Amino acid sequence: MNAPTHLPQGRLEWRLLLQWLHEDGLLNDDEAARIRSRFGAGDSSQHPLIRLGSADLSDARNGRALDTEALTEWLAGKLAMPYLRIDPLKVDVARVADVMSIRYAETRRALPVAVGLHEVTVATCEPLDTAWVAEIEAHTKKRLRLVLAHPLEVQRFTTEFYTLARSVRAAAKRGETAALASFEQLVELGKSNKQLDANDQGVVQVVDWLWQYAFDQRASDIHLEPRREMGVIRFRIDGVLHTVYQVPTTVMNAMVARVKLLGRMDVVEKRRPLDGRIKTVRPMVDGQAGAEVEMRLATLPTAFGEKMVMRIFDPDTVVKSVEALGFGAREAERWADLTARPHGIILVTGPTGSGKTTTLYATLKRLATDEVNVCTIEDPIEMIETSFNQTQVHAAIDLGFAEGLRALMRQDPDIIMVGEIRDLATAEMAIQAALTGHLVFSTLHTNDAAAAITRLADLGVPPYLISATVIGVLAQRLARTLCAACKQPDPSEASAATLAQALLPWKLKGAPRVYKPVGCLECRMTGYRGRAGLYEMMTLSEAARACVHPTMDEDALRRQAVADGMHPLRAAGAMKVAEGTTTLDEVLRTTPAWQVQRA
Repeated sequence: MNAPTHLPQGRLEWRLLLQWLHEDGLLNDDEAARIRSRFGAGDSSQHPLIRLGSADLSDARNGRALDTEALTEWLAGKLAMPYLRIDPLKVDVARVADVMSIRYAETRRALPVAVGLHEVTVATCEPLDTAWVAEIEAHTKKRLRLVLAHPLEVQRFTTEFYTLARSVRAAAKRGETAALASFEQLVELGKSNKQLDANDQGVVQVVDWLWQYAFDQRASDIHLEPRREMGVIRFRIDGVLHTVYQVPTTVMNAMVARVKLLGRMDVVEKRRPLDGRIKTVRPMVDGQAGAEVEMRLATLPTAFGEKMVMRIFDPDTVVKSVEALGFGAREAERWADLTARPHGIILVTGPTGSGKTTTLYATLKRLATDEVNVCTIEDPIEMIETSFNQTQVHAAIDLGFAEGLRALMRQDPDIIMVGEIRDLATAEMAIQAALTGHLVFSTLHTNDAAAAITRLADLGVPPYLISATVIGVLAQRLARTLCAACKQPDPSEASAATLAQALLPWKLKGAPRVYKPVGCLECRMTGYRGRAGLYEMMTLSEAARACVHPTMDEDALRRQAVADGMHPLRAAGAMKVAEGTTTLDEVLRTTPAWQVQRA
């Protein structure tokens, strides 16, 4: 690819781009002639990269489709400019909005994306239009670094960034900037009347933007965290927190008050934790109304104000089948056999956020036919599901898991789900339900499947009752899955050796397909998109039950479970790596390290 010796100044033209594509051999004579005939002599207000990208072009050298992104990347190489995929989660919106006005940015088709000590990085889709650079350098007293970006991304994020910055500024101007300076002031929260109104138009716009942006970024949780000087907004995406924006403390307090108001929570009460729920809708897409989205709200008083977490339950992400959860064919069959038992206790274990509730809901939804009565007792009810009966515990009226389970026993249930076994009383009620002919599901917080058995014993449950009622334990983790659009093969020998070590005592059949993350526009430059479950399924065979006694050895139980067909979590993750679904680093990060020898 030869760089042009003389570059014209001004806006890009499709004829010039077509000429360069032809010269570089990306288009042959016939294809170039077809485009000239199709576009004719007239000009279009559409950006030339977008116009050519929609013309169904393909690279004459390798047949690769020349869409707008491919053309933008080619042009960056042609002009020896850096090519940038804009990641909105890494842009400090408040700072970049001060570099130039939105009118200036729209006119120049340029968007500031980073502000350093001596340099400002500006994404542009008009690389030949540089007459304005000196003007901005004089205004900011910093050197400008131009990078080429997708024209649609420049247009979209210009609107989003400046709209958000304008709303926050408008809200901040109408509020008083004050931050709590000590823990002693914590008790004074909520007593001052000098607060920004929750119904202020700027606050309303910021909260609306926050929700829609979170949906667009596939966030599972929204964190509003007050700090000494500025409040921080963070999203949890694929299990990892990302800082999105910083706002003045008065705006943060007003945002929390706005969400509490919509969630029918006590807006005045700021000294104790509160819980609530709220429903909103996704934005319209192609003229169709967006789906309804439910969020669970939780506040917590901190040194500098109320911290709020909004957990998002998007119906578009609700898993409807066990296969979609990440179960392999073998694990899905074993899980189906286990959940088809008429009675007994099935435990799902793992840390918070490992997908236990999602697995239970998907399973219960499949089991909840017209012939059975499915009842749950939860704290709180994570997702409203019409196919079974859900009850929430209320500590204020002494309705805990044990009391709720006792009440459910009188409701003629077939299948019972207990949100969590936390104490001996709940465990005893679950065992009683299993002994009287009910199928009971529940969760525990343990590192692996075998540890669930010893945890019940630690709570005080006699081993003979554990072996009589527990029929299976499913331990699980969530691992980020590689982005299908940008993942690349990882042929390194070190990766293959580490993979083989993680799979011991099993060996792979055939050549593994190990991939590594790269990062693209689809995955927001992380290299990962979405998550899949890793599962360790232990069924209590007669031999395994013999290991459950007052002096039980947890390692002996693990070895017997492996002999019965259980794959440890790390081995299950290694198989996902061999399939090209995730990476070894992700598996090693999310799974406990223990190995057993095959019995």
